[in-house]
Amino acid sequence: MSLLHRDTRRDALEQLSCFRGEFYSCLTARSDALFELADAVLCGDGRVRSLPELSLVGEHRRGHGGLYSAVARGRVDADRLRRVLASVPLPRAVDGRLVLAVDITCWLRPNAHTSPQRILCHTYGRGKDQHIAVPGWPYSIICVLEPGRSSWTAPPDALRLAPGDDSATVTARQLRELLKTLIRAGQWQEGDPNILIIAGAGYDAPRLAFLLGDLPVQVPARMRSDRVLRRPVPPLQPHTQGRPPRHGSEFVFGQPDTWGTPDTETVTGTRLHGTAGARSWNRLHPRLTRRSSWSIADGTLPVVEGTAIRLDIDHLPNGATPKPVWLWWSGTDATATDADADRLWQAYLRRFDIEHTFRLFKQTFGWTAPKIRTPEAADRWTWLILAAYTQLRLARTLAADRRHPWEKPSPPDRLTPARVRRDFRRIRPQAACPARAPKPTLPGPGRPPGRKDTRLAPRHDVHTPKKTQPARRPEKKTTTPKPRRMGQQAISFG
Repeated sequence: MSLLHRDTRRDALEQLSCFRGEFYSCLTARSDALFELADAVLCGDGRVRSLPELSLVGEHRRGHGGLYSAVARGRVDADRLRRVLASVPLPRAVDGRLVLAVDITCWLRPNAHTSPQRILCHTYGRGKDQHIAVPGWPYSIICVLEPGRSSWTAPPDALRLAPGDDSATVTARQLRELLKTLIRAGQWQEGDPNILIIAGAGYDAPRLAFLLGDLPVQVPARMRSDRVLRRPVPPLQPHTQGRPPRHGSEFVFGQPDTWGTPDTETVTGTRLHGTAGARSWNRLHPRLTRRSSWSIADGTLPVVEGTAIRLDIDHLPNGATPKPVWLWWSGTDATATDADADRLWQAYLRRFDIEHTFRLFKQTFGWTAPKIRTPEAADRWTWLILAAYTQLRLARTLAADRRHPWEKPSPPDRLTPARVRRDFRRIRPQAACPARAPKPTLPGPGRPPGRKDTRLAPRHDVHTPKKTQPARRPEKKTTTPKPRRMGQQAISFG
């Protein structure tokens, strides 16, 4: 082992130990049971299917009763844990900027009729383009993306949506608090490139850009292919009368004759999709109306300008017919020399790495497996899952490739979260473990010898079965004697 590699392992172990100590300090009630519960999730064999199974893991030294009590009545300082998650080393893009992806994933609870604050969550059905509404708890999770193809992300925050919440407004407030925390933690400093916030088509991208306009962020988000944007107002001609217009001509995504000449156009070769062509049109904005989240806006609705980007590829890996992808970027004046369009659509494709994190949470960590009744307990369990995943990410350089016989070997820098979890039981004793051992439980001393029982006897001995009445013998029925034979029978007349 080289000295450089030894120093790297020592630094990684120190970061892991420091995080475990800070995580333990964020648990303000039933901290030992909650901390060992997170270790049981990391050191268990196979998938987590229920909470009682975690009490059988050797790292959890308490019974299943203490486990349920910790989830139901424990306390987690979410604000402090959010600051701790924002202070650990976070991945960055090639140009050194932070790339955040936000998405909503649902904890479905269709049979929990007594659980409060459930919302109808839209899920995909078995048919094509079918959506089914299932009651559950939706969570808005923010992840920091890594450069290149990877199944790793860094989730620093999660927030449950309550009934009546607007997703764009709640997400903007969540992002604002997280960005302030990242800036205070030193993750962004003056002079650094702006932070990218990537969102899907379900978010109102102009609304997010407007609410976060005073922060050093840029919002690239996907738009549906049936949207209509507006160009800037052309210069007014002299002697023009009437009220000046606020919007220019239309830019219809589905009508190429309204596009005009693109401001930038690039062609890039890819490994899986062939040639990818990106075209961008500068200073386009939607025409806002007082509906949805804009219904409570005061005064005149703003004009939020951005850049529209259209991405076309040759083919898909599965052989399906590729469809164009439309993106809207809150920045303006994109240039081909800086390759802004290429950088943005490549960053958007990295957004799908968040699906690997959601699948790990639900299928391996068992995030949605427990039948928890209250939403507060669900939030507590969610923070434990985020802390457990962060420990896996910090232990990446310490883990060995413990693969199954049918799996291919993987280089140390390409280990997946599932493979790092298999070796975490070996890494755990090397890191700090602030949780205290449970107190021994012994039977009580009982009544001292020579002392009589002074308790009053109960009125009714409930332990003695009631005496049953003896069964009465059935009375013999009187029957008419059988007649004798002819020689022995008495002669009767009449």
